[in-house]
Amino acid sequence: MTVAVCPGTFDPITCGHLDVIRRASRFFERFIVAVAANPAKRPLFTLEERMYLLKKAVEGLENVEVAAFESLLVDFARQVGATAIIKGLRALSDFEYEFQMAQINQALSENIETFFVMANPQYTFISSSAVRELASYGGCVTGLVPENIEGELMKMFREKFGRMGKGAV
Repeated sequence: MTVAVCPGTFDPITCGHLDVIRRASRFFERFIVAVAANPAKRPLFTLEERMYLLKKAVEGLENVEVAAFESLLVDFARQVGATAIIKGLRALSDFEYEFQMAQINQALSENIETFFVMANPQYTFISSSAVRELASYGGCVTGLVPENIEGELMKMFREKFGRMGKGAV
């Protein structure tokens, strides 16, 4: 069985993330979207909230599942039997960092390959941090996050920060 892991913080998931997941998952029998706990990044949403939003976003993608991890990525990949790591790239600046991570992962496990998926041009400007900032000021995130989680995401912002429009992030 071919298994791939697509890791990220997903704080929150964006349309760009979902596009990469949809496109890459077609090539694997089992595709695991791996949510990194990553407290060093100081995520806005809890691990549980991020997993909830991701599960809603990938509903209907038969071979896609969502899991959390708090270990080295290659250790998680080994644990789930993955032979591939999928990383989305928006720009050259993403490549530099992801190339270094791919080299480290290759050194840790030569049986796991990293594959890069170029972002669809319509999503190259979208980042989770931009979505967080926009939403914190009460801005419209339509077209930036999956449609089926937009309401949930805005509700979470209201619960965390009360009245929107204060620039809470």
